Amino acid sequence: MSKKKVIQRINLSEIKDPDFLQTLSLDELKQLASDIRLNIIESTSKNGGHLSSNLGAVDATIALCKTFDFKKDKVIFDVGHQCYTYKILTGRSLERLRQKGGVCGFQLMEESPFDHFEAGHSSTSIAVANGMAIARDLNKERYNIVAFIGDSSIANGLAFEALNDVALQKHKIIIVLNDNDMSITYPVGGLSRVFRKYGNSAFYAKSKSFFKKIFCWNPLGRGIYHCGSSFKNWFKFHALRTNIFDNWGFAYIGPVDGHNIKDMEKAFARAKKIDKSVVVHIKTVKGKGYKLSEGDEKGSWHGVSPFDKETGQATKEKKYTWSKFYSDLLLEEMKKDEKIVTIVPGTGVGSYITGIHDIFPKRTIDVGIAEEYALTMSGGLSVSGYHPVVSIYSTFLQRAYDEISHDLARINLNATLLVDRAGLVGNDGKSHQGIYDEAFLISIPNTVITMASNRGQSKSLFDESLKGHGVFAIRFSKDQCKDGFEEEVVPFGKWKEEIKGKDIAIVGVGPEVEDLKAALKDKNVTLINAIYQKPLDDEWVDKLVKYKKVIIYDAYGVINGFPRYLASTLLERGFKGELVIKAIPDTFVPHATSSEQKQEYKLTVEDVISEI
Repeated sequence: MSKKKVIQRINLSEIKDPDFLQTLSLDELKQLASDIRLNIIESTSKNGGHLSSNLGAVDATIALCKTFDFKKDKVIFDVGHQCYTYKILTGRSLERLRQKGGVCGFQLMEESPFDHFEAGHSSTSIAVANGMAIARDLNKERYNIVAFIGDSSIANGLAFEALNDVALQKHKIIIVLNDNDMSITYPVGGLSRVFRKYGNSAFYAKSKSFFKKIFCWNPLGRGIYHCGSSFKNWFKFHALRTNIFDNWGFAYIGPVDGHNIKDMEKAFARAKKIDKSVVVHIKTVKGKGYKLSEGDEKGSWHGVSPFDKETGQATKEKKYTWSKFYSDLLLEEMKKDEKIVTIVPGTGVGSYITGIHDIFPKRTIDVGIAEEYALTMSGGLSVSGYHPVVSIYSTFLQRAYDEISHDLARINLNATLLVDRAGLVGNDGKSHQGIYDEAFLISIPNTVITMASNRGQSKSLFDESLKGHGVFAIRFSKDQCKDGFEEEVVPFGKWKEEIKGKDIAIVGVGPEVEDLKAALKDKNVTLINAIYQKPLDDEWVDKLVKYKKVIIYDAYGVINGFPRYLASTLLERGFKGELVIKAIPDTFVPHATSSEQKQEYKLTVEDVISEI
């Protein structure tokens, strides 16, 4: 009788670094992958986070960490939301994932020396890797640099700019293309496989270098070498099918099964030996190992809130959010006005635009992770007589600052920006806070910036945005959109007096005004709802100059946005009283719950009342 093979199981909480992988058999690596998947499902079900993308990258990350030594080699996970397995293998627990005091949902350099860069936005990895490679070669050092990029990210313009320059610069990097639903033509047929095998081999590279040295020492030899090289390239072009990476000049390996650890180890080992930049194309299943996420075609399991592992149902009550409210408003307007075209850069699920696309597929355009393109394309629509409505997260709007300024506002074209996730977003942390758009939009001429405090004002703002005021931004948070408010007309550029008092005035922004209004009923204080952050309500600014004390309260933007804009205007008009600003400081806000973040920066309603 043969003995049953004993498979060693690793206690994930005892992992310090990836060195232990060298001692594991293939069966043990497979068991490790299974255990890591269960850990990711467990952690995200409790804390939320990016589920599908991480489940799909488990095997590839194990193969990477077994093939490379990331104590000296470097890896950059594009977007960063594919790095949960890497965090586990480098000694970090997901127990308090995305919670205050726990690990970040993205790579974070201050968190571990194994994190060589950090990003929460996509398509940066190849550019960063090339910068690192240039520095490495200038320093005459030797180590590998790996850019692990997801399928959607490589379609972004920044990734293409980087690919173009990497091919030009000749500083070797290794690009791992994690392809889970992408059509990239790859070489087929026996002859192709043979030529590719030798073309990417260390033997071929050494032979090529050897013959070049022999022939290129005089003009005649150089001519012979170049004739031979041209014939080889002609034959290769006609005999082999190529893809975009071949044509760019990269070595190409793949496609490789992204769930076969052994095959990926071989591919990564070959990539290390090749003497130029190389693309390793791996095919993976997004959401691998969890049936509900494997079958997800809409992206519902890409980023998740806490859920029940068995049923997949959310464990917290699903609330009617501002995102859903504005998508409902948008749908109603699109039914009435055929000139409205909706554009969304890959965030259709989060902003509830996918349902609109089902009804108006020709007038609802998801451009993928291409924010700059989305805004400039809006300019083309606007100048052609259509009204573009761009639904976009605040954090991603940052990437299109130049396009808003140059291709919309400068020409004074009309467009509505539905700025989702404005304000503190909590657990996604520094890279995703929606607190900077107010400040940078204020700096651009021909822009209007608004934020309703309740549903009743929102319809009026949306209708006003369609009336030709240039770039009209409507900001809203990811929080619950409370009902119970009657529809009201908000005149363009006007603020609303919520409570009348004397001596002290509070100027507030957004839904926090409603909570403040309830808390100030017994106070002799004037409360102003600054529904328009730009333009300022000149009539009210002149009135505020006469108050003894003015408190500017904006829990949805940094101090350099509306608060400083209003404060400087008051001072210019001769305000002599006491001025207090309660706003998010000029900083990057780390991950925690949004309520913890407000408490940290003293931005609760109670903090404002304490200033009276």
